[in-house]
Amino acid sequence: MSNKVVVAGVGMIPFTKPGTSDEYHIMGANAAKAALADAGIDYAFVQQAYVGYVYGDSTSGQAAVYGVGLTGIPVINVNNNCATGSTALFLARQAVESGAIDCAIALGFEQMTPGALKGTYTDRASPMARFAKTMSELQGYDEQVPRAAQFFGGAGRAYMQEHGISRETFARISVKARQHAARNPLAVFRQTVTLEEVMAAPVIFDPLTRLQCCPPTCGAAAAIICSESFAKRHGLNTDVLIAGQAMTTDRNSTFDECDMRKVVGYDMTRNAADLVYEQAAIGPEDIQVVELHDCFTANELITYEGLKLTPEGTAEKFILDGDNTYGGRIVTNPSGGLLSKGHPLGATGLAQCFELTRQLRGTADATQVEDARFALQHNLGLGGACVVTLYQRQ
Repeated sequence: MSNKVVVAGVGMIPFTKPGTSDEYHIMGANAAKAALADAGIDYAFVQQAYVGYVYGDSTSGQAAVYGVGLTGIPVINVNNNCATGSTALFLARQAVESGAIDCAIALGFEQMTPGALKGTYTDRASPMARFAKTMSELQGYDEQVPRAAQFFGGAGRAYMQEHGISRETFARISVKARQHAARNPLAVFRQTVTLEEVMAAPVIFDPLTRLQCCPPTCGAAAAIICSESFAKRHGLNTDVLIAGQAMTTDRNSTFDECDMRKVVGYDMTRNAADLVYEQAAIGPEDIQVVELHDCFTANELITYEGLKLTPEGTAEKFILDGDNTYGGRIVTNPSGGLLSKGHPLGATGLAQCFELTRQLRGTADATQVEDARFALQHNLGLGGACVVTLYQRQ
């Protein structure tokens, strides 16, 4: 049994810096209530909840949804690193598409602390150990530098070495991200920056300066996922269809091909994108708007090619020609992306869903992309997981 799946409602709260947000369960409940209100449906109709977060104790998902209602439904807690939010979305879509249920909520939240990401446990093997070992063998490891910046900065170096692009090309992505975020009242960083300011910021790991790294962020977002038939029976919005979705994990190439781009998920991205394009019977040339995982500018650049938005080796031209922004071929991260909107790990994938759903409805206000019909979402987590989702306006 295979049902058509629609995004009937979306909700998101403003993202904030650590220390300035409500607690995680309040943020989560508020985002869930916003999604239900947007859908125009009571929580009693929701049959399952998939709740994502990275930093939190077991059953934090229940603590959040109990703030919405106590209906006895299954609550599945999800943790898949930075791809957590879209993993919750993937599971909700899969349950509805299979016919197991008619209506689910996918919810993500994160209450973060200042500073670079780090593991929680020191008394057991890290799930990132193999990745760290591979990185150390390829480029060394500096204990004084945030590890994530070394992973993605190394991917940027690998691209520079092969294609000879300039450091300023990466910085231009930050300039674009801030310009987009200036239009988004839910973003953390809404002030614009110049190319000179990005380049003059402290270097975190060459070629990445501080303004090319996403900030730790607190926030929450949610989506109501329904079968099209259920949505029609209850008079819900059916404008946005999930036309394709795929989740991938690492293959041998991540560790065996001596390429930092592959260590940080380039092949996961390409494999997921290929599956989605095949499912939906469209190509990247059909897409008008993309929300992709720009945790660092280097990852946005290599992801242009991973998603086939531009041929391999042409990402610099894609940027310099303005094809990644308004007036160009594909508007990437109209929300401001992780770089400027913020990156509360468990919420990120659902915040992307929030933006793209509004884009296809034509209700994105100041960030609206004209005549958007197809929208692509890319959410990546090291360790690893990648979820690519294609939305279509009906």
